[in-house]
Amino acid sequence: MSKKNKVLLIGWDAADWQIIGPLLAKGQMPALQRLINNGVYGNMATMNPPYSPMLWSTVATGKTPDKHGVLGFIELMPDMKGVRPVTVNSRKSRAIWNILHNQGLKSNLVGWWPSFPAEPINGVVVTDKFQKVKQDPKAKNPIVKGTVHPESLVNDIQDLRMFSHEITEAHILPFIPKAGQIDQEKHKGLQAFARIMAENSSIHAAATNLLRTTDWDFMAIYYDLIDHICHAFMKYHPPKLNSVPQDLYDIYNECVIGAYRFQDMMLDRTLSLVDKDTTVIVMSDHGFESGHKRIVKMPKYPAAPSLDHRQFGMFVASGPNIKKNEKVFGLGLIDVAPTILHMYNLPIGKDMDGKVALDIFKDVKEPNYIDTWENVSGDFGEQDKSKEADQLSDQETLEQLIDLGYIERPDEKMETAVLKTKCDLKHNLARVYSGKKDYDRAKEILLDLISEDYPVFEQEEIESLKKKKDSIDVKVGDSKIDVIPFYMDLLSISIATKDFDKAEIYLKELKTRDKYFEINTYFSEAKILINKGKVHEALKLLNKAKNNKPNSEVWYQIGNIYRQLNEFENAKEAYESSLKYESDKAKTHQALAETYIRLGDYEEAIDHAFVAIELVKYFPKAHYTLGEALEKFGDLENAKKAYETAAMLKPKTHFRAETAIQNINKKQNSIDLTDKSTFQYIENQIVVVSGLPRSGTSLMMQMLDKGGLEVLTDNNRKADKSNPKGYYEYDPVMSIARDNTWIEKAQGKSVKVVAPLLKYLDPKYRYKVIFMNRDLGEVVKSQQVMLGKDPEVLPTRLLETYEKHLNQVSIWKNKEPHVELMYVNHKDVINSPNDITEKISKFLGLKNLDTEKMCACVDTKLYRNRS
Repeated sequence: MSKKNKVLLIGWDAADWQIIGPLLAKGQMPALQRLINNGVYGNMATMNPPYSPMLWSTVATGKTPDKHGVLGFIELMPDMKGVRPVTVNSRKSRAIWNILHNQGLKSNLVGWWPSFPAEPINGVVVTDKFQKVKQDPKAKNPIVKGTVHPESLVNDIQDLRMFSHEITEAHILPFIPKAGQIDQEKHKGLQAFARIMAENSSIHAAATNLLRTTDWDFMAIYYDLIDHICHAFMKYHPPKLNSVPQDLYDIYNECVIGAYRFQDMMLDRTLSLVDKDTTVIVMSDHGFESGHKRIVKMPKYPAAPSLDHRQFGMFVASGPNIKKNEKVFGLGLIDVAPTILHMYNLPIGKDMDGKVALDIFKDVKEPNYIDTWENVSGDFGEQDKSKEADQLSDQETLEQLIDLGYIERPDEKMETAVLKTKCDLKHNLARVYSGKKDYDRAKEILLDLISEDYPVFEQEEIESLKKKKDSIDVKVGDSKIDVIPFYMDLLSISIATKDFDKAEIYLKELKTRDKYFEINTYFSEAKILINKGKVHEALKLLNKAKNNKPNSEVWYQIGNIYRQLNEFENAKEAYESSLKYESDKAKTHQALAETYIRLGDYEEAIDHAFVAIELVKYFPKAHYTLGEALEKFGDLENAKKAYETAAMLKPKTHFRAETAIQNINKKQNSIDLTDKSTFQYIENQIVVVSGLPRSGTSLMMQMLDKGGLEVLTDNNRKADKSNPKGYYEYDPVMSIARDNTWIEKAQGKSVKVVAPLLKYLDPKYRYKVIFMNRDLGEVVKSQQVMLGKDPEVLPTRLLETYEKHLNQVSIWKNKEPHVELMYVNHKDVINSPNDITEKISKFLGLKNLDTEKMCACVDTKLYRNRS
């Protein structure tokens, strides 16, 4: 890459397409619109937990927080005797600018969070401490050592800082036209606004100054304007929430829109200072709730304001080699650093979690790789942490984080404050692991957190807090560390790993500890009930939640239950209701696509599967659903591509996708696949004999046995008068829902599995299922005789249940690519055994079955319970 080509990365914390879209349509964000017209745009997926210092460090390093080390808003002092706002010293991985420094390139960094103390890179660093000033207009505000690199620039830029007391009505009224009506003794909105405006103006002044006065190859600027304005004023944004007072709504309802428009004005000025050879990226780390999910009163929960953060931020890029006016999909925060390194023809570390976003480029080059940048020797412009001084403690910034609600005020007893910070950082690390689905590591940390013997509140401490009017609802002996969040995460992990016994224990524990805020356990309780087979109770619980406070997630979970019950019309309505609340939930579109497949509406299924993929590109389940819909629609070529993508994206082997690809290959060779039956032998195929109890499964097992096919049975259940020739059962089948690893033993053999258990067959293997159909009246009558009950009294509910089971089998065999199923009528076996054995032999692809011995098994005398 030649020297004239530059990359400018601009971070807009919390910027969200849901606000940006309408403003673009009205022509009110013209600078961003120009970038979109000349570049690419799309969603930017965030990570868990969505805490800004963690996320922006991920952007800078291409690594998840467990690797880069920034785990929250505050950190421990080096001597472990105090706490402070997070600094660059928490970061354990090299950032983009460190790598560029090593490669002889020059970088400017302005306001990045965290970047203090400034790293001595080739270029200029104006850290996130530059704009943080004391609010008292009489106080002195010297620029602290470490705020700017090189230090010789301090005199040149120190006057670029703006102070809250310099904000005038000329600055305020465009955002808050009715500011004159505010009672500033009661409402502190103007103070918050003035601070946010002053700080972001300082960042912008420093950035534009460097754009005009310095040479650079890479530049990164970070603004928290939108995030902080949204935290302060989003509750007043239209549409009005019922709990928001009308007078405050009238005063502040234009503030959020004003912040976006002002951010665009700053972008316009920034773009005027770069040339046409500069690639510009504007992005956010997460979105911000602007609809019904906005929270007016935050719960007492660590970093509770992050509950207002949405899953998707925004991404726009424009430059010499960037496509024009195209939407791109599947971007994540971890992809930014690898993509920028690729723009400089530099190798990407294999230890980076992200990928190069090749879709954004007109001319695509294959990326180069290096094992890791961390072990490369040489100068990377890094901070010498051994020389760190105590002056890094920053009470002003700490107070701001407290005011925003991101951290609690540190305990007066410093040892307690240190302990709480340690717990918060460990908890955040557990949440990072959980977000990566590394549940074992997450669980290990959480179990450690709940097992600690924490200090408790004493009477004097409670009295002291009451005098200070600090909101507290504790009694003597209560732990100073709130363990409820740890139990909540353990509950979530137990459900994710299907350990429902543990989940129930954690749920009960939460209910006994719920002292400080109301915990929403509807979804967890519903999943536990479903696991117990109490599906209708779960549905009742979720309907109660829906009636109390309808939202997208509760409708989604209701849809899942209806889909499990095979009530697909109800499932469709529930998912559609979910999308009315949140239209950009990939998992809901995927579930709705799958539902439309079951309803036979393949075009709608394709549409929703595509939307899911647009929202989250690396979503193997959505690609698989798209493949299934395309296959049933008849587009085999594209179905195969979708299945291949699903198989490629899934970390483990995607057996269903691979089997589906094999099936398509056979279809494309014009082989008849009625019921997916190829009539070909498949190596290691498992022959499953299934049906309702007393439908003739034992007879079919006997026929296969005598025909020469080895059967998997332990003979533990002995023959009796109901089945004088034996049951041919295998005990582990009954526990297949908990453990299906035994299926490996069934390869090349036959095994009996009753209809309700078919869904637990491992998709790793190929199955030929012989499903025995028998008149339901005969089935029930036979069971009544076996149980010693009156055969003439047929229980209606049992008949209905069996009809449901048969319907489930029909749905199951259509959606599972590894299953080939042949229906065999019990009466046909009795009346025409020669025809049936011939069909079975062809279906199994076994030419050496002894059909004469199979026919000899049929004893019409045993056909005793006829309709």
